Amino acid sequence: MSDLILDRLAKGDALPTFGVDVTATTVILGALASRDWRPMHHDHKFAVERQGVQDIFLNTPNQAAWFERYLNDWTGPKGRIGRMVFRMTKPVFPGDHMLLTGTVDDVSVDETGCGWVRAEISLTVDGAVRTTATARIALPTTPDDNPWDRRGERWKP
Repeated sequence: MSDLILDRLAKGDALPTFGVDVTATTVILGALASRDWRPMHHDHKFAVERQGVQDIFLNTPNQAAWFERYLNDWTGPKGRIGRMVFRMTKPVFPGDHMLLTGTVDDVSVDETGCGWVRAEISLTVDGAVRTTATARIALPTTPDDNPWDRRGERWKP
């Protein structure tokens, strides 16, 4: 997608939908990349017998990375995530098809002139919400603005 400019967004706008087929490799590589050696993220027998779940499942940093990818694909290279909070309610397993959707909840400009959008995002599997997130993302206010150039007092995530 092309770079977003803040004035092109309004509360209620839908973010594009993004889907991912989760495999055991998706789960394991995410755990390895985040140096999470806990066996429920790579050992099926442990996950089922000790954790009481159906299979290995995505860890927290792996889900955070998928949310970041979703937001970065939407905003383009000048979008800069300032803050993100999410709540995982049910695990995501191999064989699941994750669907990420979102809605613009607020559009504003702070006292330093930085443009901000707040988005509410859901990760669902088969229509059931597994994780929700709220993200605050800096976006350019003009074509020549770049939130990545902001430092110090000009960056207030």
